[in-house]
Amino acid sequence: MPKTIEQINNRIRKGEAVVVTAEEIIDLVEEKGLEKAAQEVDVVTTGTFGPMCSSGAFLNVGHTQPRIKLGGGKVYLNDVPAYAGLAAADVFLGATALPDDDPRNKVHPGEFNYGGGQVIEELVAGEDIRLTATAYGTDCYPRKRLETLINIASINEAILFNVRNAYQNYNIAVNTSDKTIYTYMGVLKPGLGNANYCSAGQLSPLLNDPLYKTIGVGTRILLGGGIGYVAWHGTQHNPDVLRSENGVPRRGAGTLAVIGDLKQMKPAWLRGTSMLGYGTTLTVGIAVPIPVLSEEVLRYATVKDEDIFAAVVDYSGPYPQRRSDVLGEASYTELKSGTVRVQGKKVPTASLSSYLKATELATMLKEQILAGDFLLTEPVAPIPGPESGIKFKNLEERSVED
Repeated sequence: MPKTIEQINNRIRKGEAVVVTAEEIIDLVEEKGLEKAAQEVDVVTTGTFGPMCSSGAFLNVGHTQPRIKLGGGKVYLNDVPAYAGLAAADVFLGATALPDDDPRNKVHPGEFNYGGGQVIEELVAGEDIRLTATAYGTDCYPRKRLETLINIASINEAILFNVRNAYQNYNIAVNTSDKTIYTYMGVLKPGLGNANYCSAGQLSPLLNDPLYKTIGVGTRILLGGGIGYVAWHGTQHNPDVLRSENGVPRRGAGTLAVIGDLKQMKPAWLRGTSMLGYGTTLTVGIAVPIPVLSEEVLRYATVKDEDIFAAVVDYSGPYPQRRSDVLGEASYTELKSGTVRVQGKKVPTASLSSYLKATELATMLKEQILAGDFLLTEPVAPIPGPESGIKFKNLEERSVED
């Protein structure tokens, strides 16, 4: 018999809910069968922990005496520029922002030791952050310069708002050229010297709900170790892609925009990350509950690594030039074995995403639900699926006439 989220929440409140991780449910269904497991299990928890560039934080730092209008001025946090085009006391700090004096790739490959992602991690850890600002001055906001220290406790609001997280499958990156290249998928050795991937596979949230049957706008999640919510479908959301019979996409597909209170979060689950030769980013921990509303929902949530396939993509020339770049496919079982075969060659693999940490996140969410500290929410709007007509569009360059 189908369940509702309210029925599941009542079982959580009474301490009667049966909760398992996306890893544990696989063996449970093999042991008891899909029908019986769907009757017994209330929630399947998922998790992912990997670099997610489209992340950042809105900060309201409060007003000075005399007042200063940060909006329209220049603001730096530990010498990393924050976007100040919002209002008098609000700024946005992006994970990939870099100090003005960072050499970037002038000496290639650049090290990118410090940027927005690292500032966010330090802010969450409670460290003091140096804020410097210049403004043009107005009658109501006369101050023109500011240099002070802020921390997570001293500012009014700190809101993590990530516009593209939890990518639903992604490329396996390789390099067929004769030189080492430095990418957002890590360092890729020449001549198919390695293959990098970035997903938790069978633990990943959107791979356990491939058609977005339960995850939608308003879904409560764990974000950065604190409570967060799905705010919208993420940027570059592209659900209409090649999929297997189990509904799982074989290419990069859905994404989530997520939001949460940075003051609740923990630095263990928000880590500033440097990508050699590429830039800085933020490694984000996300855990999402899948309510077992039906056998169909549970069937999707029993996906195994052996049933998840990703595209092998050449990042040396075809990818940056946006030409046909798919060299083949590999399953996550193959990827996690340590090698995949590409163009007849055995290639060593490595993951930018931590499966161990994803397991910890899924377990953390499971324990919170079992303790009655985490209730599920009913989505207020669905995430657009394959039939929505949404497709990611690339930029069409046009000449600009004088």
